[in-house]
Amino acid sequence: MTTTNQLQNGAFRADPGPGGAPEPDTVRDEAGGTFGAARAATELGLKRHEFDLAVFLGAVRVRSGPDGRPRIGRAEIERLRAQDGFPDVLRERVRTVGTAEGARLLEISPVRFTRLARAGCLTPVAFYLNRYRAVVWVYLAQELEEMAARSPELLVGNSPPWLRSRLDAGADRRPRNWRSRRIERLLALADDPWVRAAIVAQGLDPVQLAEVVDDPYERAHFTRVRPEAVFGRRGSVAGRETMARLMAADEPDEILWRRISLIAELDAAREARPAPRPGDGWADAAEGALAGPAAPAGQRVPVGAATPGEPAGSGPEASAPPSPARRVRPEGPPGLLARLRGRAARKLGFRPPRQGGAPSAVRPGRRRRAGGRTGAGRSG
Repeated sequence: MTTTNQLQNGAFRADPGPGGAPEPDTVRDEAGGTFGAARAATELGLKRHEFDLAVFLGAVRVRSGPDGRPRIGRAEIERLRAQDGFPDVLRERVRTVGTAEGARLLEISPVRFTRLARAGCLTPVAFYLNRYRAVVWVYLAQELEEMAARSPELLVGNSPPWLRSRLDAGADRRPRNWRSRRIERLLALADDPWVRAAIVAQGLDPVQLAEVVDDPYERAHFTRVRPEAVFGRRGSVAGRETMARLMAADEPDEILWRRISLIAELDAAREARPAPRPGDGWADAAEGALAGPAAPAGQRVPVGAATPGEPAGSGPEASAPPSPARRVRPEGPPGLLARLRGRAARKLGFRPPRQGGAPSAVRPGRRRRAGGRTGAGRSG
């Protein structure tokens, strides 16, 4: 089921491209002996979602390629292939199970397995959406076996009092444990201070985030640098919406912890460098470049610079301080919004202004004739 549905482990997508074919840019073997995701998965004998999970867990090390995309070096492939028990050991490390299979693995009922997961005894590593768009959690089989060996008393007999009281209160620790694992793992893979702050910021909803980070440019920078899928395409819209909902902390103690963590990461990021703002670096690059011929299409013009095609510093306003930038509409027929505004103004009794004049009002109950006179409105 996980091969045909969207698997969300915090950074990766399980299903391949359309028709089961990998994307072209992940297959190409570039110079320098590096591989894309699909080719590396084939070399390691893993399915695509197993390989993505191996990267997420740190079992496979990746590096950035010349184009900025993550690549897997040939030396890393050879290191993994030289390990004892390859590929079964690597495949067992990334094997995931759902509730039914996990219950069979632990030799307990699915109901007891769900109770253990809701109480926080089991930590999901991923989730996917079924055909009804319901969240289905999956777990690492290796971690389930370790939990059974560590706490066998949870699998037999009556549940301990702390577990029963937690479940009676309606607790469900699966989303919390999943996002904690995801944030911690992404932090371990990130070095840039702004990227780290953006990762921690995912654990707060927009209201909480705005209270901690009151600068809108810094919040916008979080969106730009926040790590997305490492390989393959982004998930579906429903999957991204579900992930955004599950990522937000919903308990007071967790919200407080996320806020404190974000403040610490944000202080470190601000000390490293400020967040970019509109206009940074424009003036030096544009000075003298816009003088003479018109700027190329798509070139951004800094505030206060001359209009493309006009020499910089000409005119009586050259020495005046720059005024705030505003959008200048090209000459031509009025757009739809202008026509709608004119129609609304005429309904309210105003006539469009003449060239160089001010708008004039028509008195109620009178209409304008073709000859320019106004007469009392009467029904014909």
